[in-house]
Amino acid sequence: MNSEKILEHFKQTGALLEGHFILSSGLHSPHYLQCALALQYPTDAAKFGRAIAEHFTDAEIETVASPAIGGLIIGYEVAKALNVRFIWTERENGVMTLRRGFSIRETERILVVEDVITTGGSTRECIKALENHGGKVVRAASIIDRSGGAAEVGVPRVALVSLNVPSYKSEDCPLCERGDEAVKPGSRKT
Repeated sequence: MNSEKILEHFKQTGALLEGHFILSSGLHSPHYLQCALALQYPTDAAKFGRAIAEHFTDAEIETVASPAIGGLIIGYEVAKALNVRFIWTERENGVMTLRRGFSIRETERILVVEDVITTGGSTRECIKALENHGGKVVRAASIIDRSGGAAEVGVPRVALVSLNVPSYKSEDCPLCERGDEAVKPGSRKT
């Protein structure tokens, strides 16, 4: 599965949007990737999951973890392809945490999987929550890397597609200057 085919799938499913968007990081961008649309059919999600898993067949991954909500579907599919368990972190009072009765063995080798990485913030928060419970996050992955490889998450990571998509602080946003209305289509409204 190459980058062109993946981007074509995002375009065909309406998952690659153009306009003026407020990302979950708070940054503004003329492009938004709505992975929920790209992953709405289980066969598509499974293909992406297998493509990511191929990068980790020799990594001795014991668990795949994802930050909720965007990483849930792809994380589950990667775990299924690697035949390991899947857990997730979620925000509680604004802080990423491990809930739902999940526990982690000391030094358990974990792969963190996201749908899209822009700044790496959600991935870093997920890693911190897992390490606070004794896990050893060894790698990270995503379907799309919007940062063109610039986002640092503290562990080596791979992406199926790496894009250099512009993003701006609201005070520096040329779309705001032009008067274009910004919308926030993602799952995190605050």
